[in-house]
Amino acid sequence: MIVHAVMAGLVFGCYFTLVGIGLNLIFGVMRIVNLAHGDFLMLGAFAAFWLYTLLHWHPLFSALAIVIGFGFLGLALYYLFVPRLQAARDAEMLSIILFFGVQQFIEALASIAFGSSERSLPGAILGRGPVRLFGQAMPAAWIFSGAISLLTVALVYVYLYRMRIGILTRAVMVNREEALAAGINVDRISAIAFGIGLGLAGLSGVFAPFMLGSVTPAIGGDINLSAFAVTVLGTLGNPLGTAVGGVIFGISMMLMQTYLSSWANLLPNLLLIGVLLIRPTGLFGRETRRA
Repeated sequence: MIVHAVMAGLVFGCYFTLVGIGLNLIFGVMRIVNLAHGDFLMLGAFAAFWLYTLLHWHPLFSALAIVIGFGFLGLALYYLFVPRLQAARDAEMLSIILFFGVQQFIEALASIAFGSSERSLPGAILGRGPVRLFGQAMPAAWIFSGAISLLTVALVYVYLYRMRIGILTRAVMVNREEALAAGINVDRISAIAFGIGLGLAGLSGVFAPFMLGSVTPAIGGDINLSAFAVTVLGTLGNPLGTAVGGVIFGISMMLMQTYLSSWANLLPNLLLIGVLLIRPTGLFGRETRRA
């Protein structure tokens, strides 16, 4: 049983790495806390649901359309909000207030438009029957969603470490003022990072009905809490550290659901409190400071 929980946790962790990496990328580049991240994920989930229900789009086609659409939405939101925030004296605090308002606005509109009913997609869309992974049987939809999540995280790695624009992005993450002095177009780099962050949130939403079972307009708050637990574990501002945080979170969640199911919902809170008390900078805080 423990082996099955660990294997399921690895798959679950891959998905939550995808959930958290967009949030961490935005914070790393702009030092902005996007409290509406979970609600953009929720919008991506409902977009995938309606595209399947009304147009019979397979989630893979929906994912491509949603990533592109949310990416352009991110560009628009960046130029609408972020330059004004960064011109303020306390941009981080103002970003928390602003995106908390955006979160409440999105959730209210979604509740009016979609109601409070749970929505889901049939798991058979992504494959029928269980799949055996290292001798452990798991739903095909989980394996498919985890594989797509892992592939996406690998593409983020390629973007950050193998492409020129990613190198410039990391330069902005290390020191925004020095990047400006070096002639880097910080606004353009930041806008692209914000668009990618929202695109990743939308992509996470496409697979949320398969990984979480169902979605409602109110799911954003719970997703935010889990995403923050993952990103704080892996260090805020270190996008690839999110992968370690996601794996730890996924395995811990599956073990708690197996052996302490009544406490499982408290796991994100316990992880946040534990990390902030024991190692406030996260697991990779020292490496991030040296970068």
